[in-house]
Amino acid sequence: MMMQYSKLLEQLLAGEFICEVSDSQGFRHLQDEAKREAIDQYLRPLNRRLACNPEGSVWFLAWRELTQALRDQLSQQFKETLDSLIPMLKLLQLTQETMGHENVLTANDILNRHEMAARIENNPSLRDQLQALVQTRFFQSQSEDVAGQLKQVFDRLRSHGYLHQPHKDRHHYIVTGKIDYLIDLTRFIREEENIAIEEESVPSQEDLLA
Repeated sequence: MMMQYSKLLEQLLAGEFICEVSDSQGFRHLQDEAKREAIDQYLRPLNRRLACNPEGSVWFLAWRELTQALRDQLSQQFKETLDSLIPMLKLLQLTQETMGHENVLTANDILNRHEMAARIENNPSLRDQLQALVQTRFFQSQSEDVAGQLKQVFDRLRSHGYLHQPHKDRHHYIVTGKIDYLIDLTRFIREEENIAIEEESVPSQEDLLA
């Protein structure tokens, strides 16, 4: 039975996030409770289990039991996530202001890189925000122009699974469920763990993620 889910299992074990955008077929499989239970049983000897965000918009793997070695490994991974968190929050704010969105980006939202570049080009404040964004370690770009900087940002987001580009020769991108996971993680850090994630002042982010 697991052979039919081999691709899905490989993706999950590789640390990928499965949502309707990134893998519609795999996501449909995971909506079926019986199929989830079968996959969970297969994963049990590997000390892994299926997990999803509260909204059920994205699936990923979690550990069943945490040993000290795993805790140390997860601590390092958590640190790396925090390192990328502030740039990602700044990006969410920039996108919201550029496109005039009232809500935070979520899965299935569509972004047009060319349209965003044109709006940023004509707004000095947005250009300054983009310039600050591409100077972070996560998005670092050597480009001097808005189009080149934004391309680096979108390429980075695509490579990390936050965006899906259906047609490589077009400027349209679809937001994946991994963004939902990131926002849920941010709320968890703020509300449950009480961990400070402020690298520097990030205007209106408290309101953005309230």
